[in-house]
Amino acid sequence: MNTQTPSPSGSTVAEAEAFLAAHPDIEAFDIVLHDSNGIGRGKIIRRGELLSVFTGGRFMPISILGLDICGEDVHETGLIWDHGDGDLRAWPIPNTLTRLHGTSPPRGEVLLSLYTLDGAPMTSDPRHALQVQVDALAAEGLYPAAAFELEFFLLANDRDADGRVRPADAVLDGRKSCKTEVYSVDHLHGMEPLFSNIYAGAASAGINAETVISEYAPGQYELTLHYRDNVMQAADDLVRLKRVVRLSARRFGVTACFMAKPIERYAGSGMHFHVSLPDGKGKNLFAESKEGVWNNTILHALGGMRATMGESMLVFAPHANSWRRFSNQSYAPISANWGVNNRSVALRIPAGAVSARRIEHRPAGVDANPYLVAATVLAAMRHGLQQKIDPGPETTGNGYDEDDRRSAVIPRDWRSAIEAAENSEFLKAALGADMHRTFVAVKSAEYARVARTISDVDYDLYLHTV
Repeated sequence: MNTQTPSPSGSTVAEAEAFLAAHPDIEAFDIVLHDSNGIGRGKIIRRGELLSVFTGGRFMPISILGLDICGEDVHETGLIWDHGDGDLRAWPIPNTLTRLHGTSPPRGEVLLSLYTLDGAPMTSDPRHALQVQVDALAAEGLYPAAAFELEFFLLANDRDADGRVRPADAVLDGRKSCKTEVYSVDHLHGMEPLFSNIYAGAASAGINAETVISEYAPGQYELTLHYRDNVMQAADDLVRLKRVVRLSARRFGVTACFMAKPIERYAGSGMHFHVSLPDGKGKNLFAESKEGVWNNTILHALGGMRATMGESMLVFAPHANSWRRFSNQSYAPISANWGVNNRSVALRIPAGAVSARRIEHRPAGVDANPYLVAATVLAAMRHGLQQKIDPGPETTGNGYDEDDRRSAVIPRDWRSAIEAAENSEFLKAALGADMHRTFVAVKSAEYARVARTISDVDYDLYLHTV
């Protein structure tokens, strides 16, 4: 019999025992927690080690949450030598123990979250930042439901003659296409074996992946996810589906790319966040009593999102490449505007049944951390409801025509977004002081890395001319 230390995450050894009994062939497990960039960090453990993770957690260094995009320490986070890089304890997240599809030998996976040795949440863990916002809304009788969309590119492993990335050839028969095959069903047929593998992997992980679309760039696709009545589960779906897509692509000899903008001439990849607001009885408070006559709840939620968008953009566009996605008429918003059934705005109320009324938050790129995106959006929504913020007039027609208002609302570049986030009391409250400090420090370190790098474009423009 295993004696369990009380788990602060709510996990139980019974879950692990039942899983092992049901899957006697599994030999190892990926144990994964996510850092400020949304990158899965952890270990692969053997089958015999799993029960100990559930009975007593797994020691992990505190520095694992203070890493930059390259996996290097960022000392300014205060998570490295200030704490002697000591161990904390990672605990399994209940109901995230799953089988990994197609692994040989068979492996499973479980998500973790980091806690102090005495069981308090480690507040630079992005999951805890989101949980704080979920709990704050629940205390007010509000229980947001949500889903993310996943846009990504499938690219060839080799570059073209100019050294640029190129769309992957069809895995079915090797057919090439460099056209924008938007909504082409026949084009999807060429990737059918790969997407079948993705759907199988998603199902194995308990993820309900739904529609697949050929998107608005060569080699770009979108997968939609089933709506969840639990925002944390929606974020878990997104990070796990990215991992499924990446692994499936590698098996078929192509690269799954989650950069926001991998091909300069075409649209980038977003991670649209759909959110609605049920009360304790399941009534959607965004639903209007008369279709098209918006109630104050949805209007104030929109107002909070608009009012805080500028200082929150670093969460939605966290990398240097993220900012290449924002350009006129590229299906990426450039103004903090809202509209109905309008894809040129940042905050869209989609068409559909009144009972399913929701806000589609469109600024985030697929390179963003879904836990931090959801935490920030929920905090903005709550802020708008508390302050009764008017969202201003609805944008009709071309939202890109409002670009003249952009500079006052949305930062124009990565450096400005870092400065806005660093000075934002709203974002500090939305993420928590520790997560805010960690995130801004990591982004500042990454900015410095990029700023000191001599790129090929520098040589192209200046080597022989200045």
